[in-house]
Amino acid sequence: MSCERWAERLDAYVDGEMPDQDWRVLEEHLRTCSDCAREALGRMQLKHATRAAAARRFVPSPDFRLRIEKSIAPRRNRLAFLWSPALAMAVALVLVIGVSSAIFLRRAAQKQELAQLLDMHVAALASANPVDVVSSDRHTVKPWFQGKLPFTFNIPELAGSPYKLDGGRLVYFRGQAGAQLIFELRKHEFSVFIVQGGGAAGGVADKGKNGFSTESWSAAGLSYVVMSDAGAADVHALGDLMRSVQK
Repeated sequence: MSCERWAERLDAYVDGEMPDQDWRVLEEHLRTCSDCAREALGRMQLKHATRAAAARRFVPSPDFRLRIEKSIAPRRNRLAFLWSPALAMAVALVLVIGVSSAIFLRRAAQKQELAQLLDMHVAALASANPVDVVSSDRHTVKPWFQGKLPFTFNIPELAGSPYKLDGGRLVYFRGQAGAQLIFELRKHEFSVFIVQGGGAAGGVADKGKNGFSTESWSAAGLSYVVMSDAGAADVHALGDLMRSVQK
């Protein structure tokens, strides 16, 4: 498919609305076409910036209440005393609504990010070529990412553990390149996503309604997300292995 036809579908890709089959084909195209990859990255950055700007709209100024109090302080007549509690309550309500809205938007964005990563996890495992570099040797997989990512990371030694490394692949998330490592345990596949930037959502391992367990954390300017259809304990154990080699 030509670049012109892909350009018409980049918005669906960025919004996560592209069918899984087309998603996989487009990601293969992005690895080989720098123009389309640059265009996809620009659209992701624009969407991310727009979402961040929308979230900031609901955060009131820190000195908002102070300005209100100062504006009513000189009025010492009876009417001012009658209305001051009402004004204070109104200001408190505005602050509560603003903080609640910001929290809601942040959680909604986190859920959307996890849903996008889950789509990439499922798409990779359904692909005939789920990894770009096929190896169980961490000393082969880690160097493969050098020059492809603006950061580095460590992979734990799995000797003596029940986990097996299958390889890794390059992904695009939060408008930038990231790493996806694929592990195995008792016929279950695990994805470990590593991307630049903090603020990883999810917290401790938990099995959601979709049947997948996820755990995430941030360290040294990177976000880590582990997910699998295995149990939460297995996801947490792999997370502990990854944390054990972080700088």
